[in-house]
Amino acid sequence: MTIQYKTPSADLQHQLDLLQKEFDYEKEMYREQTERTGIHRRIQQGLCWYPVLPGRSYYNSLNQLVIEIERREDKEIEHNFEYGRPVCFFTTGASGKPEYLNFSAVISYVQDDRMVVVLPSPSALFDIQGKSEIGVQLYFDETSYKTMFSALSAVIGAKGNRLAYLRDVLLGKTPAGRRTLFPIRFPWLNGSQEEAVNHVLAAKDVSIVHGPPGTGKTTTLVEAIYETLHRENQVMVCAQSNTAVDWIAEKLVDRGINVLRIGNPTRVNDKMLSFTYERRFESHPDYAELWGIRKAIREIQSNLKKKSHSEKETARNRLSRLRFRVTELEVKIDAELFAEARVVACTLVGSANRVLMNRNFTSLFIDEAAQALEAACWIAIGKADRVILAGDHHQLPPTIKCIEAARGGLDCTLMQKVTDSKPEVVSLLKTQYRMHDDIMRFPSHWFYNDELLSAPEVKHRGILEYDTPVVWLDTADCHFTEDQLADSMSRINKDEANLLVSTLQTYIGKIGKERVLDESIDFGLISPYKSQVHYIRGLIKRNAFFKPFRRLITVHTVDGFQGQERDVIMISLVRANEKGQIGFLGDLRRMNVAITRARMKLIILGDAPTMTRHAFYKALFQYIRQNGQVITLTPEE
Repeated sequence: MTIQYKTPSADLQHQLDLLQKEFDYEKEMYREQTERTGIHRRIQQGLCWYPVLPGRSYYNSLNQLVIEIERREDKEIEHNFEYGRPVCFFTTGASGKPEYLNFSAVISYVQDDRMVVVLPSPSALFDIQGKSEIGVQLYFDETSYKTMFSALSAVIGAKGNRLAYLRDVLLGKTPAGRRTLFPIRFPWLNGSQEEAVNHVLAAKDVSIVHGPPGTGKTTTLVEAIYETLHRENQVMVCAQSNTAVDWIAEKLVDRGINVLRIGNPTRVNDKMLSFTYERRFESHPDYAELWGIRKAIREIQSNLKKKSHSEKETARNRLSRLRFRVTELEVKIDAELFAEARVVACTLVGSANRVLMNRNFTSLFIDEAAQALEAACWIAIGKADRVILAGDHHQLPPTIKCIEAARGGLDCTLMQKVTDSKPEVVSLLKTQYRMHDDIMRFPSHWFYNDELLSAPEVKHRGILEYDTPVVWLDTADCHFTEDQLADSMSRINKDEANLLVSTLQTYIGKIGKERVLDESIDFGLISPYKSQVHYIRGLIKRNAFFKPFRRLITVHTVDGFQGQERDVIMISLVRANEKGQIGFLGDLRRMNVAITRARMKLIILGDAPTMTRHAFYKALFQYIRQNGQVITLTPEE
């Protein structure tokens, strides 16, 4: 439940205070981590590349100086570098300790072991090129926080305008307005999806599409956007992450909609890259002239010192004329790109991009709104007349690092607040197309008031005849123990991991190797703890049996599986202790995501006495005992 404040402004001020705590905490964490953690450890954590090879440098279509950077070692380690994140460079010097170069830069593009970085000045380029052993690491991102602080302050101070009205509707007691529209039929959608699209079209201020796992939220949202564009010339579509923006943008492109993607996608594929603002800018017929003038300006500037006084005056006059023409061309290209676009797509923080300054949109669609900080949502809402939120607040919340800020309510999203205070604006999608009915019924009962239904085509779908779709392997009698790693809060249960891998091998054998490969039956191995995930990955990698199936097996944390699904899901709960402590497994939204990734088979491995002290896991254990199979393992097994 959300906390009710006397006024929307008091609520927003509380959000501002909590965001400040998160900012201070994250900044301090970054400082401590940089001071205490060695380069090798930061590489292992995916925060650093060292050594790197600086490549070619050039000016991109936005006239930014960029340099290509390539990772030379540790290429198998997953990293956290992505578009838009700030980085800093360092050298190791004679002491072996990192010495940081005096500037920060921003990632423009990342793919595998190569990235393109926007530099602040030519002197930064000389600094990089003048060093032999150089590394790059993620820098603390102050820009996103400053943008969110600014957005919250703007909403708090808004008076007598559309933003003030939306604030009072979304957070206050002002009722949400609706238009009276004759319902439109969409024969290709199911009943609840059709109802949701009509609900969006009729909304004057706000509408929420609540999409539980497998219910076709993206399909519904794309239809709502498509239909809105019959009534409006242009809409904005946002999400918290680049990946989520790319996903919805690709679906819109598939419907033939002209999308202008602000910011390069993290997973830069050819399809979305061609829709980015930068690529569209470069493809414009006037760009060749613009590029030529920019080059001429740089050449004149670099030669200015060598000229006489009279020559300098002539050069400055020419520079003035060239700069005027550059501005003229940039404005013309920009105006034409936006005039052609029906959908402008970007992240929530990306909606503060300078190319979107002073632009307003009749409708704003925010996908994965339940994973977005409220402050980030207000950045985009400030540019819109109405807002449509889509997501599921019973799945993963925003990532909050400061426990005090999370407990204070920073992880309570705008979508959740509006859902609690104005249930009349919510449309629940009720038919799911992913899970066997036996897998679906428990999350439906616990999270969705038993309102979910299984589509006939998936209701009884299985891999093996007479198979049990839901199984709990109870390890209590095996006396497995969890361990906490000394240098982190993560936990590991090696015996449980070994059991999971051997269970997977046995199950693949039951299905038949040839059939698994022929039908591409895929498997997801999930653990809430990163240490357990890394250990399981190692077991899979070292076992020759799994070599033919590697492309079909994914091992990841719950967060890594958000938005995905697999034929078979196996979950290692890790926790096994006499006190019944389960840590952040108590965040049931995380477990909801883990369970609902499975299409046809769900296998949970866990110590029942530890887990069932919690009401949720007790109910889940009892449900599986009645509707699936509980297997109590002994040490010999």
